[in-house]
Amino acid sequence: MKIDNFFAELKRRNVYKVAIAYVVAGWALSQGIAQVFPVFDVPNWIIRLIVLLIIIGLPIALVLAWSLEITPQGIKRTETADTMTATARKKKHVWIYVVVIGAILSIGLFFLGRYTALDTASPARTSNKSIAVLAFSDLSPNHDQESFSVGMAEEILNALAHIRGLKVVGRSSSFFYKGKNVSLKQIGSELGVANVLEGSVRKQGEQVRIISALTRAADGLQVWSKTYNGTLANIFDLQESFARDIAGELNVVLADPSEGRLVDKPTDDAQAYALFIESADSC
Repeated sequence: MKIDNFFAELKRRNVYKVAIAYVVAGWALSQGIAQVFPVFDVPNWIIRLIVLLIIIGLPIALVLAWSLEITPQGIKRTETADTMTATARKKKHVWIYVVVIGAILSIGLFFLGRYTALDTASPARTSNKSIAVLAFSDLSPNHDQESFSVGMAEEILNALAHIRGLKVVGRSSSFFYKGKNVSLKQIGSELGVANVLEGSVRKQGEQVRIISALTRAADGLQVWSKTYNGTLANIFDLQESFARDIAGELNVVLADPSEGRLVDKPTDDAQAYALFIESADSC
């Protein structure tokens, strides 16, 4: 009999209604969060923490439903509400409204997340740690260093490709856009990358200047740029610094510099190297 009275009391205090309302609204809210938050690169641990808090909140909500009651005069302890007249205790459709409103908001978040995800990625979400290196342009005084400029871009591309955790589009795909009037947003979308690296090379005798710019493909915002000055004699160190700067800008964790270089040094003959990358571009 006591058990029957207990369940009857649960019903009278609307504990069942609160449980149903909380489960429905909590489930819908967690689904909405799972859809929307990844679009804005919110870490997975934060999403898991919120879902865990929603689960932990269920017994708390049930305890509050047992001990408190919503009346026209505000929230009262259940013992106090029991002493009020029937007209002062309008019955209690508040939890139904909570379910309906919570479900509508959460379902709205769910579909918003689906729509946003489709709008910002195709067909899979684009990683922020992805890049396409376009062919560098020739800004040399006589404009006779195009092959050298493109070869430098390829060397940088190869150096970046050695970085674990960084997606680098291959030469044939990224150099395809050389000389074409295509927006960086379109290039990023077609190649499935979040970042596009452009550059120019000015070579005069032994002196080399590389001007670079890293652009976010989604909105065309230039997020980084730098000018590198050097000579053919230290060209490998210049390329190494370039590649590591790009990795740092994209928040890619590199191994300790002492463990190995990103740029190989195939020869100590600067002129031979210049001829090598020019011929490599011509092939």
